[in-house]
Amino acid sequence: MSDSDISAVVDKLAQTKVNVQHELSFAGKGLKLNTGDDAKEIAEGIEKCPHMTALRLEGNTMGAEAAKVIGKALEKHPEFERALWSDMFTGRLKTEIPPALKSLGAAIITAQAHLVELNLSDNAFGPTGVEGIVQLLTSTSCYSLRELRLNNNGLGIGGGKMLAKSLLECHESSSAAGKPLSLRVFISGRNRLENEGATALAQAFKAIGTLEELAMPQNGINFPGITALSEAVAANPGLRVLNLNDNTFTEKGAAAMAKALPKLEKLEVLNFGDCLVRTEGAKSLAKALEEKHLKLKELILSGNEIRRSGALAVAESMENKDDLVKLDLDANMLGDEGVEIVQGTMEAMGRVDALGSFSDDEGEDDDEEGGQSDHNSESEEGEDDTEGNEVNDPHLQVKGESITPSKQTGNAKDFLQFPSPSKLLQLGAGRADAILAELGNQAHDVDTAVSTLIRISLVVSPGNKKATDAACDCADKLLSEVMKSDPEKQGVQVSNAILVYLGLIKGEDKKYKAPSDITGPLLVLTHVVQQPYFTKSARDILLAFICKPHPNLEKASHGRHQLLQMLYSF
Repeated sequence: MSDSDISAVVDKLAQTKVNVQHELSFAGKGLKLNTGDDAKEIAEGIEKCPHMTALRLEGNTMGAEAAKVIGKALEKHPEFERALWSDMFTGRLKTEIPPALKSLGAAIITAQAHLVELNLSDNAFGPTGVEGIVQLLTSTSCYSLRELRLNNNGLGIGGGKMLAKSLLECHESSSAAGKPLSLRVFISGRNRLENEGATALAQAFKAIGTLEELAMPQNGINFPGITALSEAVAANPGLRVLNLNDNTFTEKGAAAMAKALPKLEKLEVLNFGDCLVRTEGAKSLAKALEEKHLKLKELILSGNEIRRSGALAVAESMENKDDLVKLDLDANMLGDEGVEIVQGTMEAMGRVDALGSFSDDEGEDDDEEGGQSDHNSESEEGEDDTEGNEVNDPHLQVKGESITPSKQTGNAKDFLQFPSPSKLLQLGAGRADAILAELGNQAHDVDTAVSTLIRISLVVSPGNKKATDAACDCADKLLSEVMKSDPEKQGVQVSNAILVYLGLIKGEDKKYKAPSDITGPLLVLTHVVQQPYFTKSARDILLAFICKPHPNLEKASHGRHQLLQMLYSF
């Protein structure tokens, strides 16, 4: 190669711009950033970074004064693209958060940066927090926004509406400027959006039309909100991931969503677990999926009260899904025969490896073939659903009746030693008094009362209404007795003990192991929190922990959803 050729190559390389991502991270340092001086380390780091496209601040706690100093440094970075600021306001008053967010947002605007990602998840700042980002979201700096993550922020209906209005305004002004907002990812789970908040956001999604991932699990959304979202989904044909887990569709909502699904030919992941779609809803979804959606990889319909015919329809609709890696139909109502039929169907299609476990199947409803309508059904009175829930703590030991066939039923002592649904029912109408009598003076002890409550609740399953009602009757007697002397003080102690026995916080007994499935206790607590004896402070303590991510809660999503809906209603 001649010298002139080499020079030409060098000149060409010099003109080439390489897009390199430069991330500055202060994540997980546990910094308490109250004053401007506290923020100097971060500010100096930002100023010394010649090219910063991303800034991680999660796992710290920031006040308004510190945010001003950090914002001042951020003003010098027009190349900034990704604000990765989840979990950075721990312990802050809600009034502190909007000024901090406004300072950081104003800095981005001043820098004339073009954001690609804004992640403010797990900050629990409520509707007031949204006020802190309105200016940023409606500015030219967000015309380029592709990912907006606001998971677990407690937005509520008001925050959802405010957010929707900001997104619509941004889309309108960016479109007028010839740079329409093309949001790709929107994550907003556990935010209490309910129907009004979801409907408002649906209007924004419908206008934007470029979503590829939409996740809004655990938001208390019912049929009206689901219908609005189905219309928005239809207007976003590029959707690859749709997650509305743990809301309440019913058959009507499922039918509305089924109408939208044919528009989503790029769909890869569909998560409608714990959405109460029921059998007819499952059939509607199956029909919508059977011909197209060839790229589908995951379909989650667990915990939906789907019976055998609905599950079979879903399985049959997977025949042409060559990319399928996961089909979850667990915690429905198939029964042993139904499970075998679905497994056989998937095996015949060469898809059995994609089929998930049926370990939590709730058993076949005998009324299915009788043509009854698809409503909640009760298990047989003597059915024992607790096998597999055995734990290693003597206070919470639960065994299926098949393990202890010789035990005498009909007395409180025997039930408390070896709980089962049938034994609880056989105690009769005086069951609560009998259990109190068995506990004696210990019935006034918070730890004893709560451990007994959890022990009783473990026999409860979503389909067994009689056992649930009986357990709730006992819970009322136990807790009203222990809380009557000093409701406020005892209420706090009771809530703390409940969290310990659910495995959500650590107790003094280091050897204690929580039950593997806490669905029953969560369902009973849904009743308990409504009662006059259960104080507001006790409810607030439960809400603070039940809304947080935790493996025990994730495994019991149906019970958690019911409890959260009730707690949010107060």
